[in-house]
Amino acid sequence: MSLNAEPTSWSTQPPSLRKADVGGAVTAFPSGDWTLAHASVLEKLVSAEVRALADGTRKASAAAFAIDFSAIGQLDTVGALLLNRLVLASQQPLKMMQGEDKHRVLMQAVNANDLKPNVQAKPKSGPLDFFVSLGRMGKTFVHELAQVLSILGGASAALVRWLTFVRRFRWAAYLTHLERTGLNAAPIVALMSFLIGGILAQQGTFYFRRFGADLYVVDLAGMLTLRELGVLLTAIMVAGRSGSALTAELGSMKMREEIDALRVLGIDPVEVLILPRLLALITALPILTLIADLAALFGAALDAAIYGGIPGEVFLSRLHEAIDLQEFFVGFTKAPFMALIIGLIASLEGLNVLGSTESLGEHTTQAVVKSIFFVIVVDGFFAVFFASIGI
Repeated sequence: MSLNAEPTSWSTQPPSLRKADVGGAVTAFPSGDWTLAHASVLEKLVSAEVRALADGTRKASAAAFAIDFSAIGQLDTVGALLLNRLVLASQQPLKMMQGEDKHRVLMQAVNANDLKPNVQAKPKSGPLDFFVSLGRMGKTFVHELAQVLSILGGASAALVRWLTFVRRFRWAAYLTHLERTGLNAAPIVALMSFLIGGILAQQGTFYFRRFGADLYVVDLAGMLTLRELGVLLTAIMVAGRSGSALTAELGSMKMREEIDALRVLGIDPVEVLILPRLLALITALPILTLIADLAALFGAALDAAIYGGIPGEVFLSRLHEAIDLQEFFVGFTKAPFMALIIGLIASLEGLNVLGSTESLGEHTTQAVVKSIFFVIVVDGFFAVFFASIGI
């Protein structure tokens, strides 16, 4: 026997494929070796036939798809998967024909376990779609409301424990978040309110001058700033700045499974992570509201002096006559409630973050949007309430 002789099983035969209608079935006649070594050639052969089936150029009225393995050499899982792609494209059941039993067994196994494409028809829109969407939104709202109440209940229970055992109070965490939420936000809040107060006085002076009532711009600036704009704009700023940061922090902890680790250690995440941030927000927002009111009134007084010719002492005298402490407390009373809403919504969205950065960004955006929306809603409720009691 020659030492240079090679086993015949190692030789390869180039693959080919033809199709025909035989006995009422669309029949594929593969030949050559359908193995991984010829994957690129097989892919082109099968793709051409799949496109032909899709275009309808070889569409048959047969009720089955048959494969004749009599001319095939070697067959592995790659070849069987590519042949099964033809079966799936024909949308007809597989019918075996001639060939070796091992090829038939492999093809049957692949056909039985290969995943069919899950093509779902696009649902047709109907007149009830609006009510279906409305119902889903209501269900989501109720679910999130239950989660918010759960967080509020947990925070209240933790606060009671803090008040009962004063040494449990986490002063370091509270003061850190108070600095980040209040002190660090004071410059931007003051600048924003200063500009808003100046714009308000400028526009008021422009319109009141038509009626010779320039001095009433003081009433306008004082009333709007103390009752509405001061606290509302500050709450919106805090929601966009501190609320988003709270959601991002809790969401990052959720992604890194730090919150789950706290629960495993027997530590309440609401007490450790959420309550200090809530108390810091509730403390910081009234202080920021006071800063915003003073900055807005200063901006209004400066603009009234420059644009309206109203001296500073006249502005203060008129402000003292038109505004009393009641107007200040109307706006100041809203601040803790708005802070609580911002903190609860931001905490909820942070705890609902999943394990991806996309989810973190989505929930951070939702936290800001929902916080601003509910802050405005609460401000409207307070306006109706104070009007109903004559304040």
